[in-house]
Amino acid sequence: MSDFTVELDTSGLNCPLPVLKARKALSSMTAGQKLQLIATDTGASKDIPAFCKMTGNPLLTADEHQGKLRFIIEKGAA
Repeated sequence: MSDFTVELDTSGLNCPLPVLKARKALSSMTAGQKLQLIATDTGASKDIPAFCKMTGNPLLTADEHQGKLRFIIEKGAA
């Protein structure tokens, strides 16, 4: 299942690093590309949706599997 362009695994990193690394990855992507972000920090379940809302990058999916959080973020047009 590769419904994303770039994968970023931030497992083991705590807040704010998953958000900062997502910001950096998205900055080098073009509009419409998708980032899959994997995190183990439970704070990411609130931080990533807030980051997406604040930056205008749509959060397409957010789920949890085997203790890892997975987010698919689309690079916004702005």
